Amino acid sequence: MSHPYTFDPLPQPAVAPGEFAFAAVGLDHGHIFGMTDGLIGAGATVTWVFDENPERAAAFAEKYPTARIASSEQQVLDDPDVRLVATAAIASERAPIGLRAIEAGKHAFVDKAPLTTFAQLEAVREATARTGLKYAVYYGERVHSEAAILADQLIQRGAIGRVLQVVCFGPHRIGGGRPDWFYDPAQYGGILCDIGSHNFDQILHYTGAADGRVSTSTIANYAHPETPGLQDFGDAHVILDNGATGYVRVDWFTPDGLGVFGDGRTLLLGTDGYIELRKYIDITTDNGGGQVLLVNQEGQYRFNANGMTGFPYFGQLIRDCIDGTETAMSQAHALKAAELSLQAQADATVLTSPSEAILLTP
Repeated sequence: MSHPYTFDPLPQPAVAPGEFAFAAVGLDHGHIFGMTDGLIGAGATVTWVFDENPERAAAFAEKYPTARIASSEQQVLDDPDVRLVATAAIASERAPIGLRAIEAGKHAFVDKAPLTTFAQLEAVREATARTGLKYAVYYGERVHSEAAILADQLIQRGAIGRVLQVVCFGPHRIGGGRPDWFYDPAQYGGILCDIGSHNFDQILHYTGAADGRVSTSTIANYAHPETPGLQDFGDAHVILDNGATGYVRVDWFTPDGLGVFGDGRTLLLGTDGYIELRKYIDITTDNGGGQVLLVNQEGQYRFNANGMTGFPYFGQLIRDCIDGTETAMSQAHALKAAELSLQAQADATVLTSPSEAILLTP
């Protein structure tokens, strides 16, 4: 069915070649490649890489030949041409790296979860307020998903009216070869802090809320007793300051038979319709991921978002760093999503079996 909507033009590079240099420090999570590709696609140049593992640094430099291998993090921080430091280190180390970058006069761009403790949150808030530098966060399930970006454009055009609720499902597959830190809550922050942070970002963004509170949350290790530090399930309900609500469920139960890492979906309920995002796969068709389903007062529509929107966040972030603006994502939003994830994690009821929830009912 044809639709009545026009969408934003594809983003163009935000800077000329060589105008904006950045470095990669800490390569523990593969998201560093998405972060790097996004910045390069927007015109930035990666000039340094540092990792405690020389083999990882060498592999990165081979993939991105403009990146010189630094002998230390300090060598990166001492380069006055570096404007931004990107890190996907172990989650508990991201804030320390980002704070050192800020103290060296550079912007920080960190993988989610952007921090793992309330003390880190307060330290980041203080440093960004004092310096005016950015502690940007790679909430990739929104900013690096064309389906998520297309949904945002539909909401901006009034396609579903006012957004009342956002429901996020973030299933993942554990797979093999995970590093030890992946099973240590002190290092990965817990499941709601880690992969759940993607979803608190989406809940705040799509509803337009500035604040909220976690009403309930649970975590569990239902099926992996051999790794007791792993939380393989988590969920949370959020009530937002504008009256909207959100729900997130994250887990490590993607079956081996699925062709992607997880069947991530987002449901957006509005006063005049609803949107479903099938981001990574659509098992009901052969269309693949990137599917946006819209139903409203005018009809029902399916959009294949692949190639429709590009990823404007990265160019906006670069310009924000240069111009002192906040077009990509406000600092308040980035840290409020992190705060909600920390709160959900800290307040979560720990379950050992699904039936235990019945015993907790008053």
